[in-house]
Amino acid sequence: MIRIVADTNVVVSACIGRGPASKVIEACLDGRCKPYLSGPLLMEYRDVFSRDAPFKNARLSLAERWDLLEAFVARCEWGIAHFTWRPNLRDEADNHLIELAIAVNAHILVTSNTRDFAHAELRFPHLKIELPEETAKRLLR
Repeated sequence: MIRIVADTNVVVSACIGRGPASKVIEACLDGRCKPYLSGPLLMEYRDVFSRDAPFKNARLSLAERWDLLEAFVARCEWGIAHFTWRPNLRDEADNHLIELAIAVNAHILVTSNTRDFAHAELRFPHLKIELPEETAKRLLR
């Protein structure tokens, strides 16, 4: 089974439209892949979901978004990063994603911001950093 870490922007995009991010989250919900979650990532999800601005034109209502998040989190396996791999990324706020992905031996870190990860100081050859489009294609094979 493909093990993934989904960046917050992927879960938010799934609430806004019906595109590739929705396909990735759907694959997590129906068991085609295994998503992983950590305390910092859950807090980030909750923080962004509590804002109105990212969801101004969302297809899902506030209640539906929280229901989706709850269902997604219920499908996640808990992971704990025991090591910090820093300095690594230019944006300090993204380092926890890499650390979780390494800790749970994830195959893919799905993000809409792959450029934020392109200049990492540390490389982890077994971990793919992919756009939702790439991951959705992989999961639909």
